[in-house]
Amino acid sequence: MFTKILIANRGEIACRVMLTARAMGIKTVAVYSDADKGARHVRMADEAVRIGPAASRDSYLRGDVIIEAAKKTGAQAIHPGYGFLSENEDFAAACESAGIVFIGPSPAAINAMGLKDKAKEIMKKAGVPIVPGYMGDNQETDFLKKEADKIGYPVLIKAVAGGGGKGMRRVDDGKDFIEALASCKREALASFSNDRVLIEKYVNKPRHVEVQVFGDTHGNAVYLFERDCSLQRRHQKVVEEAPAPGLPSKVRKSLGEAAVKAVKALKYTNAGTIEFIMDAVTHEFYFMEMNTRLQVEHPVTEMITGQDLVYWQLLVAAGEELPLEQDELEIDGHAFEVRLYAEDPANNFLPQIGTVTGFRVPEDVRVDTAVEEDDPVTIHYDPMIAKLIVRGETREDAIAEMQSALEETVLSGLITNQEFLYNIFLSEDFVNGDVDTGFISRHEKELLPDSYGRPDIQDLAIAAALCLSGDHNADPWSITDNWRLNGALTRTIDFVSRGELIKVAVTCRGDEFEVSYGAEKTVINRAATDRINLVADERDITIFRDGRVVRLHLYKPGAAGEESGGEGRITAPMPGKIVSVLVQKGWSVDKNQPLLIMEAMKMEMTIRAGCAGIVDELPVSAGQQVVDGALLVAIAQKEAA
Repeated sequence: MFTKILIANRGEIACRVMLTARAMGIKTVAVYSDADKGARHVRMADEAVRIGPAASRDSYLRGDVIIEAAKKTGAQAIHPGYGFLSENEDFAAACESAGIVFIGPSPAAINAMGLKDKAKEIMKKAGVPIVPGYMGDNQETDFLKKEADKIGYPVLIKAVAGGGGKGMRRVDDGKDFIEALASCKREALASFSNDRVLIEKYVNKPRHVEVQVFGDTHGNAVYLFERDCSLQRRHQKVVEEAPAPGLPSKVRKSLGEAAVKAVKALKYTNAGTIEFIMDAVTHEFYFMEMNTRLQVEHPVTEMITGQDLVYWQLLVAAGEELPLEQDELEIDGHAFEVRLYAEDPANNFLPQIGTVTGFRVPEDVRVDTAVEEDDPVTIHYDPMIAKLIVRGETREDAIAEMQSALEETVLSGLITNQEFLYNIFLSEDFVNGDVDTGFISRHEKELLPDSYGRPDIQDLAIAAALCLSGDHNADPWSITDNWRLNGALTRTIDFVSRGELIKVAVTCRGDEFEVSYGAEKTVINRAATDRINLVADERDITIFRDGRVVRLHLYKPGAAGEESGGEGRITAPMPGKIVSVLVQKGWSVDKNQPLLIMEAMKMEMTIRAGCAGIVDELPVSAGQQVVDGALLVAIAQKEAA
């Protein structure tokens, strides 16, 4: 067995590989870009080597630099994780040439499965069912149109080098084929430098079912059952489960045996996944593609089999036999995985950046992550923060476990898809196992209702109680100030939620607060707030209640300088865009004088001087995006007369 390996990746998969390596007594080497200098995978490793700037093409895709790092540190093998170089045959071959073991399949196997048309030809010869279609060399438009007409609509046009949903078009009517073909070819050329396509029959109400396979250098091959990854958004997986719901045992066995045929046809070694498209009604299935690496969703397979797939990978890469034979593998229970992303589902799933200010997950939930509190989520890489994985004795039990996990998870500092995921597990069709690749688009109104991410009166009451303490770490119920001593007086607190200014009136009535917003009114006391998960800092409050996630910003327009320490250093109250700068460096300004206009959360605010003085620093300009807390203006205060 190896004594030291290098992980040619970042994020949660790098951390995941390190956990198994550490348990096996294997030392680990991390690689990192400038953006990841302080990342968790770097902190976890025994050694770490810088490989370049933040851009992936200059760091994590630099196979030559990574191999040099392995040589320099004495690593005997490289684990590629997933993404980046994991399915790059040239990198696998370069490792081989350098005398370093590539923890994955051979370059030949990667090459064979790299192009969809070539892969399907191999599968067809091996006796694996494939979708009816055309995969030939003739790429003439008129010829492809005739082939599509022959197959019958709807059809899918797919780039042979495609992946991740790129280079793919569904065509429902022959009159739209030529336009869709041209669009598909343009995207394929831009994304993969290869505009060749194949045409295949579109399966109505398709399910995405994949089989985990393993092969070793001794000719052994097994399947570790299947996963259902049908819940997708823009061809990207959102929820995965194992085993696939509602499959007859005969179909399950046929799937596994077909996958093993593929492994043996390729003389495949190490971990792989055979992806099938399945008719949700008839359970007929067809080979779609093979991923020649460990998958993001591998934890659900681990949860139902009790096996550590990274451990298996390391054994096989070291030349050992598979640890179990097929008849020794069995399914035990049901498992789900969800991917927590920094993205805004209510705004077309726009990726988010920021700092994670709070992150807590229930102890009985498996969490695969590279993010801890105070870690940044940057613009440079995929915005996945963590994977939550649960297991139950039955699918119903596992659903209940995931509902509880999402209710109790606290993840704050930036907008995430946590509430969206929770809504999936409330859906009646999902609970009943009625899943296919169109599920999310079909249930969009149910998963993203008008109330999504917006506060109700109870949320506003909780936030108001916190703000009245003057210190979010203080106890609002034990503070006795003049306002409360004066009896039933009312204060107004302004919040911003999803770009909307919300004015909340609060009246103190002894040990309770009466809170009203518009025509709605409620009373809140200590018991109500004690049961709520929340994260709060000086200006932002994130409330986690009944699976919902509500973010509120305490809005205090006016003397920003006073809110930033009273020293004339005026900082951005929230992330936003500078619309206009109203002063220049060196100008004399009065207290409360407008300095600049900022747009944040769909509203404009005027930032004013917190004191009189001279503009000493002005690091921003019109049109500039700024992060929360960024310096906007520094004023050298005038001496008091």
